[in-house]
Amino acid sequence: MVRLIIILFLLISFKVSCSSDSLNISSSPKNKIKLSEKCLIVHDSLSYIPAYNLYGGFDRNKIWGVKVDQTKKGDTTALQLLYDSCDFHSPRIGRLTSEYGWRNNRPHYGVDIKLNTGDSVRSVFDGMVRIARYSSSYGNVVVLRHNNGLETLYAHLSKRLVKERDEITVGQLIGLGGNTGRSYGSHLHFETRYLGEPINPKDIFNINDSTFEVRKDSLFLSSESFSFLKEVRKVKHHKVRSGDSLWRISKRYNVPINKLCRLNTISRKKTLRIGEKIRYN
Repeated sequence: MVRLIIILFLLISFKVSCSSDSLNISSSPKNKIKLSEKCLIVHDSLSYIPAYNLYGGFDRNKIWGVKVDQTKKGDTTALQLLYDSCDFHSPRIGRLTSEYGWRNNRPHYGVDIKLNTGDSVRSVFDGMVRIARYSSSYGNVVVLRHNNGLETLYAHLSKRLVKERDEITVGQLIGLGGNTGRSYGSHLHFETRYLGEPINPKDIFNINDSTFEVRKDSLFLSSESFSFLKEVRKVKHHKVRSGDSLWRISKRYNVPINKLCRLNTISRKKTLRIGEKIRYN
């Protein structure tokens, strides 16, 4: 009986020793790792990234790094926007000061909403911060990747309140409105994109001076959803070189000077800068 007790004691001691080794817990301070620290490392490596497989990654270097030409899209993609009314929050309600589309003969890929510097700007859906930085054009900008594959951009902020890879909940405060970057007057520039390609936010949301709400629970994307891009990509520009003038550009492309002025919102007396792009069609 005594012999049996001794054998059981030795087996239990051996099992405990093996368990300690497998958890990397030893009496040596050099090798000691707390179990909580090890769990934290595992959790971080498995951190969930929205639509990772769709995009093939999570590019934090370029604001619009991944671009898949959706104008040649041959099928229709259905995106679920809402499962419940609580799944959406307006980023900011205010006067609509600029629409999606052509603006001064240049493409404008979002909508502009009037606000005061310091006003709150919130996330429209749950998601994760892909970009949070300063850009020469967008100013302080935040880009969120959402679970359904959409990405939303919030630009010209006076202050960013989130950092890259932060998990964001719907309606969360992500920044304060402002007038940073290439901006004239405090406003929120808001964009919606899919695989890097812009979609008119008004195709997704009902937006006016007093309303900002989701139109439908689901969004169906086809090549027609990106028809504006087809127009933009047909536009051609001449890059100004030394010795160029409106007259020379007019002769080169057989386009009247008056039309060049109209296409570029300039006067006949404009002094051209080297490197400047002049639209000619």
